[in-house]
Amino acid sequence: MTWFSYLEKYKEIDEDEILNQLSEEELKQLESALEDMDPENALLPAGLRQKDQTSKTPTGPFNRDGLLQYLEKEAMEYKDREDFVPFTGEKKGKVWVPKQQPIETRKEEVTTLDPELEEALSSATDTELCDLAAILGVHTLVTSTQSYDGTTNTDGYNNVIKGEKVKPVFDEPPNPTNVEETLQRIKANDPSLTEVNLNNIKNIPIPTLKDFAKALEKNAHVKKFSLAATRSNDPIAVAFGDMLRENKTLRSLNLESNFITSAGVQALVEALRDNDTLSEIKIDNQRQQLGTTVEMEIAKMLEANTSIVKFGYHFTQQGPRARAAAAITKNNDLGNTHTATDLAVYAVDLLYIILLFSTLLSLLLLLLLLLLLLL
Repeated sequence: MTWFSYLEKYKEIDEDEILNQLSEEELKQLESALEDMDPENALLPAGLRQKDQTSKTPTGPFNRDGLLQYLEKEAMEYKDREDFVPFTGEKKGKVWVPKQQPIETRKEEVTTLDPELEEALSSATDTELCDLAAILGVHTLVTSTQSYDGTTNTDGYNNVIKGEKVKPVFDEPPNPTNVEETLQRIKANDPSLTEVNLNNIKNIPIPTLKDFAKALEKNAHVKKFSLAATRSNDPIAVAFGDMLRENKTLRSLNLESNFITSAGVQALVEALRDNDTLSEIKIDNQRQQLGTTVEMEIAKMLEANTSIVKFGYHFTQQGPRARAAAAITKNNDLGNTHTATDLAVYAVDLLYIILLFSTLLSLLLLLLLLLLLLL
């Protein structure tokens, strides 16, 4: 009888009929036997590691806090087992004592000098010893104060070492600039206001800073504006970029130590392409680095701009740094050339005025002589 013929008799079995004949208890046993459990897997919850063996009905809802209190109460009420061998405090064995290392004694070498040198050193004064230390190069044996005393005082320097008083370093006073008053003076185009310093004033609202930028667009007298360490951000940089497109009087702008990112600096760079009057701008020490792309744009702007002679920013890449340095050097050379040309033009104009004045004076003298001859 083959294996396949043995299995032929099980093909006609009706599984549904067999399951219908099983009792409820037998069905639960079959379900429990067919469950796929993994008792060795510690990552699974307890319900998937072992079979459900509880058949009692729950006595109430689950209360975690009540269960913890019950467990703590049971632990406190549980008595510890008695110690059948009480501790008597008896020490057994030997006490460990570390071995003492023998102390090495060093023998001091006695230096013997010539009798003449010993006599000279024993009778030397403090000033002479100070000069000898200076000749030998042993400058650390004496302080600067002692050395000064040894060279100036006739009695030699004082061997008593005194502690020098520490000079107190006080904090810088707060910026006394009145923000609202300064803003009104800029709006009024006050001719006496040529420099505005708002450094380290950290409580200026953003709308107020934008008002400063808006007021500077039409101002014709402010030449230097400083806004360092005022927590300015990208919207402020964009506002000052718009100001640089309109203002033709400002010569110096300081925006160091703020929260301006690459987007704000990009707006300033784009504005400086249309500005030919600003000679100094500082944007260093921002909260985050600007990146290679922005640094390349800065270098291109400086190469196209001929008025900026001072640019305050520490480049992180070698390529933009070299191009920016070459552009700044070129602008400084152009400024010196313009200065020399202006001086030459001024000298020629002055010489022309002098010649004209001397000609008029000569004509006046001739007229006076003619009048004298006629009389």
